[in-house]
Amino acid sequence: MKKIKALAVDDEPLALDVIETYIEQIPEIDLVAKCNNAIDANHILKNQDIDLLLLDIQMPQITGIEFVKTLNSPPLVIFTTAYP
Repeated sequence: MKKIKALAVDDEPLALDVIETYIEQIPEIDLVAKCNNAIDANHILKNQDIDLLLLDIQMPQITGIEFVKTLNSPPLVIFTTAYP
């Protein structure tokens, strides 16, 4: 069975740790990278095959929603946020 390759993007280190902890409990998902901004995420997406993007909405400089709109062929996206 092929694992889902995931990338987590959040500007809050604690949020990234929580996401990583949850992902570790799902054997079908492999968290291949995590980063704290859209620029680094874009670099990873260009250099690795990513199936799933776990993406914070509220980040400095560019929001998660704005970032996804810049991608020609985005992977599946789950937006994450600490806000209602």
